[in-house]
Amino acid sequence: MTVLVAAVIVHDTATDRVVLLQRGEHAKFGRGLWDLPVGKSEPGEPITATAVRELHEETGLTVRPEDLHVAHIVHGAWGVEAPNGYVTVVFSARTWTGEPENREPGKHAQVRWTDVNALPDAFVPTTSNALRHYLAGRRPGVSLRGWRHA
Repeated sequence: MTVLVAAVIVHDTATDRVVLLQRGEHAKFGRGLWDLPVGKSEPGEPITATAVRELHEETGLTVRPEDLHVAHIVHGAWGVEAPNGYVTVVFSARTWTGEPENREPGKHAQVRWTDVNALPDAFVPTTSNALRHYLAGRRPGVSLRGWRHA
């Protein structure tokens, strides 16, 4: 079964910052790497609800489903928790409430605003690509990862 995942780019356009989290030492993958707030969909859950829930669980930020816009899609042939593949829908949000905080310290080392001109190099490749695609002002696209004939 393909795992459905949502990620959210929270973009403060006034200060040109985005919310990033750093995966902690106990993360299932990407230990120490930076990432977007991201998580798996629950059975029967719409992908926008997944995005809203995961963003809030990880960072304390609240967005409304209607304020999410598709920024990119990543289709991976396999993943650490998705041996049969995954699809990540990466949303952008420019409206939110709250201030970012690390609400899952067992999974993440830190959560913070990051200037878009100072993105960390040690970044999960799939979400880094999606974020850079979005920041370049490109229309939503699709990235393929791990496919033999992509």
